Amino acid sequence: MRTFMRWIVVVVLVGHGLIHLLGAAKGFGWAEVKALTEPIEPALGLVWLTAAIAVIATGVLLAARNRMWWVAGTAGVLISQTAILTSWSDAKTGTLANLLLLATLGYTFVSHGPTSYRAEYRRRVQAALSEAQPRSGVAVTEADLAHLPELVAEHVRRSGAVGQPRVSSLRANIHGRIRASATSRWMTYTGEQVNTYGPAPSRLFWMDATMFGLPVDVLHVLVGRTATMRVKLCSMLPMANAAGPEMDRAETVTLFNDLCILAPAALIDAPIVWQPLDDNHVRGVFTNGAQTVTADLTFRDGDLVDFISDDRMSTTPDGSTFTPQPWSTPVSDYRAFGTRRLATRGEGRWHPTAPHDQFVYLEYNLDTITYNPDATAANTLGQVLRVRRPRLPK
Repeated sequence: MRTFMRWIVVVVLVGHGLIHLLGAAKGFGWAEVKALTEPIEPALGLVWLTAAIAVIATGVLLAARNRMWWVAGTAGVLISQTAILTSWSDAKTGTLANLLLLATLGYTFVSHGPTSYRAEYRRRVQAALSEAQPRSGVAVTEADLAHLPELVAEHVRRSGAVGQPRVSSLRANIHGRIRASATSRWMTYTGEQVNTYGPAPSRLFWMDATMFGLPVDVLHVLVGRTATMRVKLCSMLPMANAAGPEMDRAETVTLFNDLCILAPAALIDAPIVWQPLDDNHVRGVFTNGAQTVTADLTFRDGDLVDFISDDRMSTTPDGSTFTPQPWSTPVSDYRAFGTRRLATRGEGRWHPTAPHDQFVYLEYNLDTITYNPDATAANTLGQVLRVRRPRLPK
């Protein structure tokens, strides 16, 4: 829907810009324009021509997803409306196109400007990565796995961590679907998250979702011991604002979950007490500040296939109420990301009262992951590892 609306705006802007050429043609005497009954002097013809160039450039830049489109758009709407006011009786209808452009500029400001969740996410990522203690010069060895249960140690080995730098932070890009309940409509989303590990870990997660064709911004922030989860519709209307001890605990479970699934190498230094249960299960007790959470990990053929915890509570849609429920994240489809090997598919499941009541509320696909990203690089942070998809036979 957002792509469709973007192209609608592009078509309107290009058409609007081309119409401005009529004013330029009359002002410079290039042609007789009967649709414009009011006189247009050459100086005003230049204004019409400049407006045409600026508005058409705005449409072209928006079509190309060039971030500078808003600069051309701001200039375009001002110059265009100035030209329209000089021939109001003939050109006043063009104000509607300028109002559309103005609304688009306004949405861009609230969704990407300095007060937006996107901007806050970028600032927090910059700060978190700047404070992270990189250990890229220290490689993981077999000796580092000695204190881990064999199931966990084998999981770390199979992830390709041995011989590679230790992990102090990561950046991951994902996509998938999410819903609020078993009967709710699915929302598609793309997401990016940055985690840092050490004495004061952090987890920053930005989700760009779509509900009924409208954009939904979701921002999870866990810094040190405090967590929040906020949601806005169209980057303007608050839908949820979750905070407090329950949220701190829930995000601590998620941080533990990310360690096991996305950063197996970081398990060797994490504050986890392990308890082997049987040939396929290990219990882990993870501590972050005042929060101590427990999860049971299930392994099959050396790979982690599930993570189950009773410590992550579900929330109401507005984030005001928390309900204790078992939570699990089965994962599958292990693939190579450069020298690493990780699960590329996963689900988030709630288990309300009984096994038959469980439902999937989240589906995710891992697209790229970067270990120990550089806080100073805006676009290429560290070595971006993309999943290697198998080639189909011809």
